[in-house]
Amino acid sequence: MGRLLAAIYDPFMAATERACLQQWRAALLADVAGRVLEIGAGTGQSLAHYPAAVQRLVLAEPDRSMRARLAKRIPAALVGRVEIIDSPGEHLPFAADSFDVVVSSLVLCTVPDPEATLAEVVRVLAPGGRLIFLEHVADDERPDRLRWQTRLEPLWKRLAGGCHLTRRTHETITAAGLQLEQLERASMRKANPLTRRSIRGVARKPS
Repeated sequence: MGRLLAAIYDPFMAATERACLQQWRAALLADVAGRVLEIGAGTGQSLAHYPAAVQRLVLAEPDRSMRARLAKRIPAALVGRVEIIDSPGEHLPFAADSFDVVVSSLVLCTVPDPEATLAEVVRVLAPGGRLIFLEHVADDERPDRLRWQTRLEPLWKRLAGGCHLTRRTHETITAAGLQLEQLERASMRKANPLTRRSIRGVARKPS
């Protein structure tokens, strides 16, 4: 499934990327600087939006097929500052306080243990460091759609590499001890209705 998902992911998401995700990524990453870790970097859709102020960029991606595509997407402006590692979010091979920013883009729906992943994010973030996130979540604003998400989630997980449809990720972020500074909710245009409800924003580790 890993090779198949890596092959179809970009075409499957292309319309949504053009409709809204590219704009959202650019806005979220515009002021990112210093030492940056992106967890579940996938095929590298965020790479084009990292600014020159990034001194070090580590891309953690546990899927071999995704890593192969990720390596081909590194912009010339970031060559020499990017490291790709084989690491799940639940076990990050870094010392505490190693990063100024952690980026999570459409990944916390898929990690097997979001609580453990966010505990690791908090651990590797320096005091005052930020988590920048863009995730699809349970559609609590549409009870009819939420019912379908709940019904179809067991099948969807098997077809979509472990992706969950009903996670309430903002609650998991705050339960991990991060303080929400920005939270926006929106419908991802051109997306599958089951994955359309999204949140994006910034959460900070207390100093």
